[in-house]
Amino acid sequence: MHRVSIRTFLVGFIALSTGFPSLAAEPEPFKIYAPSRNGEELLILQVTPEKEDKSPYAEMRLIDSTALGFAARSIAQHPTKPLLYLTGGSGKTSGNNFGMRQLDPKTNEDTGGVMATLPRNYSYLSVDRTGEFLLGCNYGEGIVDIYRLQESGMPDPNPVATLEEGRKAAHCVLLSPDNRHFYIPYVKENNALYQYRFDAATGVPTALEPMNAGSPEGTGPRHLAYHPNLPILYFSEEQGLGVSIYHRDVESGKLKYSESVSSVPDDVPDEGVSASDIVMTPDGNFLYTGIRGHKHEFDHIAGYAVQEDGGLKPLGLTETSAVPWGLAVSPDSNFLVVTAFKGAEILLYRIGEDGSLEKAASLPVEEGISDVETR
Repeated sequence: MHRVSIRTFLVGFIALSTGFPSLAAEPEPFKIYAPSRNGEELLILQVTPEKEDKSPYAEMRLIDSTALGFAARSIAQHPTKPLLYLTGGSGKTSGNNFGMRQLDPKTNEDTGGVMATLPRNYSYLSVDRTGEFLLGCNYGEGIVDIYRLQESGMPDPNPVATLEEGRKAAHCVLLSPDNRHFYIPYVKENNALYQYRFDAATGVPTALEPMNAGSPEGTGPRHLAYHPNLPILYFSEEQGLGVSIYHRDVESGKLKYSESVSSVPDDVPDEGVSASDIVMTPDGNFLYTGIRGHKHEFDHIAGYAVQEDGGLKPLGLTETSAVPWGLAVSPDSNFLVVTAFKGAEILLYRIGEDGSLEKAASLPVEEGISDVETR
């Protein structure tokens, strides 16, 4: 069942600005999926790029709002099936805390879903590269669960494996491109990066030796992006505010820290500012992280140009609305989507040929949206 939210009158108007560099491939329409914890619903937005005279602008409008019945905050999509997965936050469960939404394979519109109760809430969800297992990361307890997915796409009621390593603030879990390894960063005072081998047949992980790859003090790896062609990983640094670069041994899966690269100036406040999400464009050319000013007016998107060897060249900061939390890139690499947690907006930026960002549109929404996906 769908319901049209009373907020359907909220339409994202085109935000005009100047000086955008020449544009490359023609952008294509796409949809944005954003779970609203306060509204307990899934918001679906339609983005239609303006193609006249290669304009960088776009129309972004709310086209659907689907009731979930729980405070969803995390979202992931299946790699091969038109399915979305949504879950609650880091606390303990109370009633339904998980939902699977079925999308029309041609239009990507929501056609229905199933709700369920899993043993824990998860602040981060991902699916392995074959689409056989769902992984959930519980921030508050520091626990990671792995579920086998049924033919329908729904997870089995009980996990095939549970990782409870005695640390809190586990923030992300994402399979490597070859589906053989995954890594779990722990933020704040935990400051650790655990590494595992993944059995794609059973879903059972095995800790590598050493288990902790050893994050430099003060970095706080948070979220992860893989280079599409090189054995390189990039972590947003929640405390360090830059990007940590790690090289991965393809056979053993072990990580080796390379360097930290930052677009943030040295005079940034020591407290009350932290990095959030990290995304790489599908073409592997650019990388972006969110910088959140929790206690200061310092809310930006940090951009990086990815070099041939996987290194990063800082592109500087783009000011954005309050507390940029979730990031996503359009499937054609032309747009960056940003959720402003406190600014109560979803923002759209056109990505230039040089990686620069130009605001293309924005849409008022409720506060508290922290994750987003595109199709």
